[in-house]
Amino acid sequence: MSRLVLEGNWFINAPREKIYAIMSDFESMPKHFPSVAKSVKILSQEGNKLEIEAVAPFMGKEMTAHMQTELIPPKGYISHNNSPITKDGIEKFFMEEENGGTRITYTYDIEVRNPLLRIIAKPLIGGFSMWQWKRAVIDKLREMVEE
Repeated sequence: MSRLVLEGNWFINAPREKIYAIMSDFESMPKHFPSVAKSVKILSQEGNKLEIEAVAPFMGKEMTAHMQTELIPPKGYISHNNSPITKDGIEKFFMEEENGGTRITYTYDIEVRNPLLRIIAKPLIGGFSMWQWKRAVIDKLREMVEE
């Protein structure tokens, strides 16, 4: 199986609009989340549709990803991503208001390019990536927005 689905679900005690303002400001991602994005450049934008080039750290190296992203205010975004490791990645970041805070649901459905990496992708990429993403993004968001 070449596809891998990464999933996470978290609660942040802050209004959805506050989180959306941060998560939809892609060019500020390196400042807010340096372990996830080294640089982000919006190549074009037409309404809520963006073409983005991002450089991210991955296993001690830098990896460039090309993203076709659609903002869905104030709920989140859907992004179709390609990189040297993955192709046809579908990243979904959605938020719902819940008990005075925000429930975040994150899924990333990817196809791993390298056949050998596919064998170890679930434990290596899957488990570690979601643990790292929670630490690098969700925990940082909490620090930034929770009162």
